[in-house]
Amino acid sequence: MRHMISKFLCSILGLLLVALLSACAAMKPEFAAQDLDRWTQEVLRRSFRDEKAVKVSILQQDASNKECSTAQSSGIELSEQKRKEIEDENFKTVVSPKDGQYFGDFKLGEVLAQDGRGLTWSDAIGQPNGGQCYNCHQLSAKELSYGTLGPSLYQYGKNRGVTDLKSEVSKPVIEYTWAKLWNSKSFNACSAMPRYGDHGILSQVQIKHLMSLLLDPRSPVNQ
Repeated sequence: MRHMISKFLCSILGLLLVALLSACAAMKPEFAAQDLDRWTQEVLRRSFRDEKAVKVSILQQDASNKECSTAQSSGIELSEQKRKEIEDENFKTVVSPKDGQYFGDFKLGEVLAQDGRGLTWSDAIGQPNGGQCYNCHQLSAKELSYGTLGPSLYQYGKNRGVTDLKSEVSKPVIEYTWAKLWNSKSFNACSAMPRYGDHGILSQVQIKHLMSLLLDPRSPVNQ
């Protein structure tokens, strides 16, 4: 008897699934995309709540992310003009070090790069965040595990000819690296890299430590 009931329920569920798929297939493409997006947003709004360091407002995309998400979901590349507009707007947010000093301690930068904590529902508001750099990049030849979502940063400074952090020759690389860490979209409109400075994920002091990790000739990155 139980077997018959289970078989009957499976048949009903199968018919409902077929009907649902048929209904979706019958929808006009533009109607389906708009409605699915609206329904998804509604589910997200109902499923999330403010919890410590995580706020519901994170679901609201800014103009840069929205442009990139729309392009990605539609399978269309951003035009060069739109890409340039996004990069220029994000570059305007870059704030140079208040004291004019770009560097900290590369040893603290290594600790920060290894630190994956921060911005989760279990993290207290105001708790220092980690850089999580090894989630996406290789930084050291001795590191056994690292992500490959981003390019290898091993010998980042050495490959760019940085031998003296105070040299005028190194200045363009230094300023570029600072801007990239502050707001990655300044040079890559649809970058998935966190906008550390612009979004307040890392402090200026923390970014200085990462700058040293990437550019200091003594850093394990440049060995």
